[in-house]
Amino acid sequence: MANSWRMSALSDRHRALGSTLEDWNGMGTPWTYDSDLALAHEAIRTKAGLMDVSGLKKVHYVGPHAESLLDYATTRDMSKLYPGKSVYACMLNDEGKFVDDCIVYRTGPNAFMVVHGAGKGDEMLARSALGRQVAMLFDDDLHDISLQGPLAIDFLEEHVPGIRDLAYFHHMQTRLFDCPVMISRTGYTGERGYEIFCKAADVGLLWDTILEKGKPLGIIPCAFTALDMLRVESYLLFYPYDNSEMYPFPDEAAGDTLWELGLDFTVSKDKTQFRGAIEHFRLQDTLRFKIFGVLLEGDQAAAEGDTLWVDGKQVGVITCAMYSRLTNKSMAIARYDVAYAVQGQPLQVKGSIEVAAVAHSLPFDDPEKKKRTVKG
Repeated sequence: MANSWRMSALSDRHRALGSTLEDWNGMGTPWTYDSDLALAHEAIRTKAGLMDVSGLKKVHYVGPHAESLLDYATTRDMSKLYPGKSVYACMLNDEGKFVDDCIVYRTGPNAFMVVHGAGKGDEMLARSALGRQVAMLFDDDLHDISLQGPLAIDFLEEHVPGIRDLAYFHHMQTRLFDCPVMISRTGYTGERGYEIFCKAADVGLLWDTILEKGKPLGIIPCAFTALDMLRVESYLLFYPYDNSEMYPFPDEAAGDTLWELGLDFTVSKDKTQFRGAIEHFRLQDTLRFKIFGVLLEGDQAAAEGDTLWVDGKQVGVITCAMYSRLTNKSMAIARYDVAYAVQGQPLQVKGSIEVAAVAHSLPFDDPEKKKRTVKG
């Protein structure tokens, strides 16, 4: 945790669960607990799990230029957002390459909150905000605990009036256990879930009470790396672990296009003016690789960096893998040579394990996204 300069108010609780707190995004984060990660995966897929994701960077942008600042910096049309609505967006550099993803929340007419991952988007926005009528506040007092899984709504509706009517990618200001919170119907699991934003002073009470009152429903605390199992099934990329920052091309600077990552859907319809837009559209037909799934034989998970082969030729590399006890399947996300990212393509996996496999479309779980978007 030598690089950590941010601290979760839940750190002592994570240590009590067996975590040594590894650095992520500048914050000591519970990569693992003493319990089996597979139990966390199964809880979120079948019941619900609670996770501390406060390491995400939360930044407020307020002022008459906030909308135009974010509209140019991201791939989404900010004019479509209204207070209570949020959107998943990407950020590109001038070369049209991905540098960050984020969720943008509109909290008022001239007010937004942007929740960044581990990219450089917050630094880019800070430079762009100079000289404009916009105030920028990095808010590390604001903590974010994520309650994910099919029973999350059953738990919350007992305590939050109107929560069942909250639509996907919408948020509400309310109270939970008498604490002021903002609850967002978002998450990084592929399940119906909710993120609870609260003050640092309140997060301990909220964490303890959710776990205590949620125990009859099977709600358990879940360590951060359980997300790797969930994201493989749900095709959720994690910068930089699926990117060329980790798997560079020879003689090329790091950076992938949205077309290569399968994130081109984040460009709003008819939007052509944003940072990197000219290069983004120019690069549409110049794919160097494609993100695609791998379905492996056997009951072992592959390792990050294991390679994919066809007829003695390497055609891809696995970036994240998992084995599910719920489906009895070994799965992975991989970066493929484009010609081999075809459903059913026979493969050989080499590295930590050597097994046969086939290329498989993504996501593995809930391809129509019905679980996370269900109404009522």
